[in-house]
Amino acid sequence: MSRLRRWWLDINSSLWFVPTLMVLGAVLAAYGLVHLDDSMGHDWTKEHPLLFGAGADGARGMLSAIASSMITVAGLIFSLTLSTLAQVSSQYTSRLLRNFMRDRSNQVVMGFFVSIFVYCLLVLRTIRGGDEGAFVPSLAVAFGLLLALVSIGMLIFFIHHIASSIQAANVIAGAAQETEKALDKLFPKQLGEEADAAEQANLAAGPALQWVPIVARQVGYVQDIDDEELLAFARETNVLVRMEQALGNFVAKGTALVAVAAPEGSPRYQPHPEAADRLLACYSIGNQRTLDRDAGFGLRQIVDIALKALSAGINDTSTAVMCIDHLGALMSLLAERDLGSPLRAEAGQVRVIAQRPDFTSYLATAFDQVRANAAADLAIYLRLLAALRAVAQHTTRPGYRQALRQQADLTLAAADKNLTVAYENQQVHQRYQELSQTLAS
Repeated sequence: MSRLRRWWLDINSSLWFVPTLMVLGAVLAAYGLVHLDDSMGHDWTKEHPLLFGAGADGARGMLSAIASSMITVAGLIFSLTLSTLAQVSSQYTSRLLRNFMRDRSNQVVMGFFVSIFVYCLLVLRTIRGGDEGAFVPSLAVAFGLLLALVSIGMLIFFIHHIASSIQAANVIAGAAQETEKALDKLFPKQLGEEADAAEQANLAAGPALQWVPIVARQVGYVQDIDDEELLAFARETNVLVRMEQALGNFVAKGTALVAVAAPEGSPRYQPHPEAADRLLACYSIGNQRTLDRDAGFGLRQIVDIALKALSAGINDTSTAVMCIDHLGALMSLLAERDLGSPLRAEAGQVRVIAQRPDFTSYLATAFDQVRANAAADLAIYLRLLAALRAVAQHTTRPGYRQALRQQADLTLAAADKNLTVAYENQQVHQRYQELSQTLAS
């Protein structure tokens, strides 16, 4: 099921899938309307000469003009799209290209113009006049004219959309929204039941289990893990399964993806080839990380935008500040949620040891590199401390607050090292004191 879901996500986010469906729809529309014209006859068109008064030559000329103009505009749209992708890759980060490629508006506009071109060609070949036996599918020709008029609005919409989509605020907000969706899918989703404290202590203090690794057969990033299938395998075979790789990890051939062990006191587990194939099928591995269930990759996209903005060649503090604001908002959402224990049980027995990222690692992903590249930029330090304070206001968990305290101390130390003006240091220390009061409350 994991591979089917990954396959569907890949084609659904491609540039060709939606336009292909729309072209098929244009083929069906052309066939249906021509067939309807043929079955209805042509007497009714005389009652509306302004709409259906064109003869065979006039209908051919109009459809030919529409078809030629549509394919020209389609080429222009493809050029604008590729130019936008190149600009996004150079100005922000290449990891955002997938977000733009699966933009539904871009896919629909591309498919719309290509579909009109195909529709006009199919209707054009059915028009006959003179000795050929006159036949003009008036309804189909009128519908082609209607599509051409609608295409004017579609072109204006596309230019507006493509201009808006490359603005820094919209790029960052789009990446943040995708990351929020990934967080909603990951948490508070649970894999079976959470093991109680006694079970965790027993497993930690018990004798070492004889783990049998199941190694990867391909190179790439872990894009998806079928948690439910791993739990089902552990239940059916009465074994303990331990994830060795988490979502987003890079694996090479021969790297252990998952390990299996028999319960305490049982003989060493020897997996059959079919069992190994079943476990490997739970992991989807591809050439790049994806955002569907990998929230860490979403944070990484926003961090990359901030790092590019802080680079010496761009030096765009405002964009970096916007990135920190969105990172703080995402971490605030995460701070309200229980990330769960890695030990997952069923009927009181531990079945799976999952690879689950913790709050501290997410916090480090969001802020460590931004802080390291802030240099002597006062606005970055102030905004980092403000974001940490906003996160602190959304949680009372001691472990979360300890991680926030660590980030605050690191930010203050970096500011003291890089800021040489007393006025700037005073502002940072004041913001740090406000954060400390929030953490202590």
